[in-house]
Amino acid sequence: MRFQYQRDEVFNATTYMHFLEQMARSYHGTKVHYLQDNAPYHKDKNVWQWFKDNRSWLEVYNLPPYSPELNAQEPLWKYTRKSGTHNKCFNSQDEIYDTLLKVFTNIQKQPSLIQGYLHPFL
Repeated sequence: MRFQYQRDEVFNATTYMHFLEQMARSYHGTKVHYLQDNAPYHKDKNVWQWFKDNRSWLEVYNLPPYSPELNAQEPLWKYTRKSGTHNKCFNSQDEIYDTLLKVFTNIQKQPSLIQGYLHPFL
């Protein structure tokens, strides 16, 4: 299991496509099963064309609408809040970013940190 993320000021179809291209380079030669929620940019026609063009290595699944209990992102954010941002005052956006980067880097180095949170999804 790998944890991959990207920081963007805006989340839209263009930035999502950039993330997908980054993922494609990272997982080159590997069959990937990819789950996504119902964010509007996930439904963009260019995004779906990209999925179609990459179907040989990528299988995409959409979660049902309004189903946070099926979204592995929710417990991941719970862990992130608990270990990085809960009850803390940040003086700048960069300070928040640095804290999140630290949490995410720790997750990448030690995936076992979040394994219990993701157990229902594995």
